[in-house]
Amino acid sequence: MHRRLASLLCAAALSPCIAAQLTPTPVVEDVPFITTPDHVTVAMLELAGVGPKDHVIDLGSGDGRIVITAAKRFGASGLGVEIVPELVAQSRNHARRAGVEARTRFEVQDLFATDLAPATVVTMYLLPEVNLALRPRLLALAPGTRIVSHDWDLGDWAPDRTLTLPVPQKTIGLEKTSRLHLWTVPARVNGLWCGAGGTALRIEQRYQVLQATLDEGKERRSTSGRIDGTTLRMLGTAGMAWAATADGEVLRTAPTTGKPAGPTWRRSGGAACG
Repeated sequence: MHRRLASLLCAAALSPCIAAQLTPTPVVEDVPFITTPDHVTVAMLELAGVGPKDHVIDLGSGDGRIVITAAKRFGASGLGVEIVPELVAQSRNHARRAGVEARTRFEVQDLFATDLAPATVVTMYLLPEVNLALRPRLLALAPGTRIVSHDWDLGDWAPDRTLTLPVPQKTIGLEKTSRLHLWTVPARVNGLWCGAGGTALRIEQRYQVLQATLDEGKERRSTSGRIDGTTLRMLGTAGMAWAATADGEVLRTAPTTGKPAGPTWRRSGGAACG
């Protein structure tokens, strides 16, 4: 796939360009393109578990292959965002020839001006500085949104999974491989949650990893776990696992085998419960 790796960066001075690109700027000329093999494109979509219910937004969509493949092979809808008008025109022609014009759209647009909210999957092949500039917007997406990045990560937000593929024909770098990174946007559950009888659940969240302390009167228990979209999976005392679902301002403890659903917790606006 032809990708504009530096579509929003100036070639000589990366950091100043990041700030400048928060608002639309003229197209940067003479930016290199990279051809990504089709098997990498398919692997990115498979890693995200793309299906007919998904809407894929590809940032820096090149000739449109990710969006077109998502529609033709996986039944999804999609939007490709690219700042080179000629590539957008190619993408529209390719989609028409592939018979997926009704499920795809391609726009000449600054990716920082793109509304990402409709996405269930975001794909990108951008430089590290652009990934980091995008990270706050990605974390703000709906919990459960999947993000796949080709080669570059998101800094200290560790991926949920990384897949390495052989790419013998790769023309950049010393390694003839591509690394695909997958993240699932976690629900935002950091803070104090209050349950019945003044019980308190305090959660400290760092991306998809959490530490929690449960206060039940004189008893205090600690747990750790991970957040998978809206699902919190935690390991309690004596190795007992438990789970909860985040629904906006409410946490609902999932039922365990042979037992009814556990307590419900509500986000606290204060410093204490009860």
